[in-house]
Amino acid sequence: MQAMTQSSSKKTKGSARAKVSPPVVNSISEEAAYLLARARNMAFAEAAEGRIGNGLSLLQEALETEPMAHDLLSDMAALLLSAGELTHAEAYARKALAIAPEHGASLYTLAFAQSGQKAPEQARETLRHLLQGEALRSLMHEAPDLLPVAMTELARLDSLLG
Repeated sequence: MQAMTQSSSKKTKGSARAKVSPPVVNSISEEAAYLLARARNMAFAEAAEGRIGNGLSLLQEALETEPMAHDLLSDMAALLLSAGELTHAEAYARKALAIAPEHGASLYTLAFAQSGQKAPEQARETLRHLLQGEALRSLMHEAPDLLPVAMTELARLDSLLG
């Protein structure tokens, strides 16, 4: 399981999520959206350099400004997952999904956090949800390189659970 979490953290650091575009949030100004995107980019740059704590701090500061930005919540979940903080990763992924239920990256993070916490049935259900409809379109738009990892994990869980 640790190997899967480590593999997941490597994917997160090197994934398409490393360079993010401004969040699609209609209720904030263009300047605020730019500042949030900048904070997200800086957070992933810190994480890529092995400074996950700094990245988390940057995201936390941005969340204080815009606490309902699902992209920020999802990014926080992804960095927590890569740090091995599975319960916190799950909590942030769930917060993001409460705002954007079909957000592919949040579902991905949730599934791997569940799997890492010895909840394979829940992880399998989350992955099945991720790999269809709007959730799949979201994942393919934001982080298509995560698709094969999600499919591999689903196959592993299917084999494990029968």
